[in-house]
Amino acid sequence: MKPIYKRIVLKLSGEALQGKKQHGIDPAICLSFAKQVKELVDLGVQVALVVGGGNIFRGEAHSKVFNMDRSVADYMGMLATVINGLALQDTLEKIGVPTRVQTAIEMQRIAEPYIRRKAIRHLEKGRVVIFAAGTGNPYFTTDTAAALRAMEINADAVLKATKVDGIYSADPMKDKSAKKYVSLKYIDFLKKGLKVMDATSISLCMDNKLAIIVFNLNRPGNIKRVVLGEKVGTIVK
Repeated sequence: MKPIYKRIVLKLSGEALQGKKQHGIDPAICLSFAKQVKELVDLGVQVALVVGGGNIFRGEAHSKVFNMDRSVADYMGMLATVINGLALQDTLEKIGVPTRVQTAIEMQRIAEPYIRRKAIRHLEKGRVVIFAAGTGNPYFTTDTAAALRAMEINADAVLKATKVDGIYSADPMKDKSAKKYVSLKYIDFLKKGLKVMDATSISLCMDNKLAIIVFNLNRPGNIKRVVLGEKVGTIVK
């Protein structure tokens, strides 16, 4: 089977990297994810990653807990995504996958600044590009960063990796009667007020007709199945 997507943006939450830990990064989870990304690269798929920072610091939540200015808290959250991005880079390169980390906030000693044309060139050369520090602006989530970067690099789809196998009418962990959606229209996602991704990122994708696939990261091989066109998770289009 051949991949149905040539270039993708893979969105990974920071919490996904912590596994069963209460905080930080689980090396085993990081390695498992890296191996799945390598499978895509071996298929010839161009892969860009956007990773969150919730396993270290979440701007919106921590601004309330610590009574911090929201902008300051969001910048701290952006720095957390850089830590996760560097961890993924190290793990990917140890299994033979060339990578580049590009950050929306310049920190040239550890990563490249985000430059659209340079990112596309890296992808064309078979390198995995990790976009860190969100959009570089407070009040915007890494979901929005994933949608924005996907449009900038002309990606075919955004793949959102979560802990559940798609989008449900309610939280399936709390509500056993929650209904799973196989497919959703952008406008229906917004009308139902679903929380898997924020409204800004969905609106961006809707305006630019960019498909979003939400799937379970914890089932090994799911990323490859999505790229090969198998019916995995929920597609928003």
